[in-house]
Amino acid sequence: MNRPIRVMSIVCLMLFVALLLGVNYIQFVDADTLNAKNGNRRVIDEQFARERGPILVGDRPIAESVPVDDVWKFQRRYPEGKLYSDITGYFSYTYGRSGLEQSQNSILSGSDNRLFVNRVVDLIGSNQPRGGSVSVTINRKAQRAAAEGLDGLPGDAKGAAVAIDPSTGAILAMTGTPTYNPNVLASHKLIAVTEAWDRLNADEDQPMLNRSTQQTLPPGSTFKIVTAAAAMENLDLTPSSKVKGGSALSAPGFGSYQLVNQGGGNCGGKNITLTQALEVSCNVTFGDLSMKVGQAAMQAQADAFGFGTRPIEQVASNPSQFTGDPDAELDPPQLAQSGIGQFEVSATPLQMAMATGAIANGGALMKPYLVSTVRSPDLKTIETAKPEKIRDAISGGTAAGLSQMMVDVVDNGTGSSAAISGVEVGGKTGTAQSTSDRPPYAWFVSFAPADDPKVAVAVVVESSSTGRDDISGGRLAGPIARSVMEAVIGR
Repeated sequence: MNRPIRVMSIVCLMLFVALLLGVNYIQFVDADTLNAKNGNRRVIDEQFARERGPILVGDRPIAESVPVDDVWKFQRRYPEGKLYSDITGYFSYTYGRSGLEQSQNSILSGSDNRLFVNRVVDLIGSNQPRGGSVSVTINRKAQRAAAEGLDGLPGDAKGAAVAIDPSTGAILAMTGTPTYNPNVLASHKLIAVTEAWDRLNADEDQPMLNRSTQQTLPPGSTFKIVTAAAAMENLDLTPSSKVKGGSALSAPGFGSYQLVNQGGGNCGGKNITLTQALEVSCNVTFGDLSMKVGQAAMQAQADAFGFGTRPIEQVASNPSQFTGDPDAELDPPQLAQSGIGQFEVSATPLQMAMATGAIANGGALMKPYLVSTVRSPDLKTIETAKPEKIRDAISGGTAAGLSQMMVDVVDNGTGSSAAISGVEVGGKTGTAQSTSDRPPYAWFVSFAPADDPKVAVAVVVESSSTGRDDISGGRLAGPIARSVMEAVIGR
């Protein structure tokens, strides 16, 4: 055999080996990734012809597949569409999946490797594969209380509410307004689906945005619980420690700028206790404490509570932030404003619920989760969620002191709208300034009962037709938080 023929033979052999390796890689290594891709039409056609498994709250489906007389055989249906849309997401032939429909797709579609035996049985019996079921952590009464509270806000308000179990991280409620009905995207009338998609995406209020996990807004005075924690951890302060009060804060580097209190008050004097400062939400105090703690320690405390990372993977989420650029040095006014939850501080409601829950939970920050149990089509349990501690965000002593301070906010301060008769409730209001042409953001965070916390809540109202001067966390968001807590603890 002459040399050119040998070279050609070797090249052909190498090409054959490369082709063989590529085919095996696609079929065995990369198959799950390719199958999971939104827009994979072959997979979508196959899955639409299956009985997709339900998503359950308790024993009732919030997403299910029902038989229909068309080419796809099953129709995805959301019995209480708008109430749970932030959780379920949608399952659409044209636009793929979102929410739990996306993150739990392998179980719901029946393609998960843990359902291999079920698929074999179905194959032997000449049956179509069926999907497994996913049970979620949501408390039905709390979810409805949150949704009704948001829907009851005056005008065309936007907002969100999320509740978690402080000791486990289980999400008990998650909803926002405005929202959408996923049934319009799951329809088999594809022209109508396209029209609905275009209409929803053109809506400037973004109804398909999960405001609990994706919308980051300045948390305003609710962030003072983070500043208080940083001060107690780094400056050895206690609830009874004396701190700076007064009507205005000026310092070297401020120039002509002064940080003033909401309404122009003096917080009760030039020297007040840390508890009193939180009760009256004294901007001067927490601006001053933020500068004394320093940017690095403030950033570290925010990070310890979960800022800077995506808080949950089961639904779309965005990280919260203390600064836009952690490497950029803040000047004194910027650091003071950051200490009261302004300047570049931004947070999701879920993040603020996590921070509140950590304080209520003795300092332990728990990983939030939505899926409690995964079952096979024959109802055998495949997986049960196990609570996971992320870290101790603060010491137990700081958590105990700060919890009591938050109880005092509800009993004696700005958080009275969240009070529940016979139950100790901890809370913190927040009214975050935005721009001069739009109303402030109204926040409220809380937990209950204080002696054995079962629920931590964060509520934000982005806008409301209420007059600008009447917008506050206590007035708008506090009552919603109270109704959610009452639903969880059975009041």
